[in-house]
Amino acid sequence: MKIAKVKELLEAELLCSGEDLENEVFSACGCDMMSDVLAYVKNQAVLLTGLVNPQVVKTAEMMDMRCIVFVRNKRPTPEMMELAEDSGIVMLATSFTLFEACGRLYINGLRGEAE
Repeated sequence: MKIAKVKELLEAELLCSGEDLENEVFSACGCDMMSDVLAYVKNQAVLLTGLVNPQVVKTAEMMDMRCIVFVRNKRPTPEMMELAEDSGIVMLATSFTLFEACGRLYINGLRGEAE
């Protein structure tokens, strides 16, 4: 699924790295515990989270994730946005809860890594 489609399905606001909206993602992970992301997620994924700290971007970068979606209208700090821009990671924000955002992506064909 293209990141542009993720943005559309989640009615999300683009926060940074708009030039990368045509990149493909192949799985998604909804999580606030970055240790779980490190343990279970592979590359080319979307991370959906309500956690707002620089570790989110650093974890996404380590795992070769292409997009971070902040749920519940959460907003990253300027430091986080700079880290994401430097890493080429798209950042989106949606008003949906983590549960609903993951569900919308799932029913439209974006699955988790284990599937």
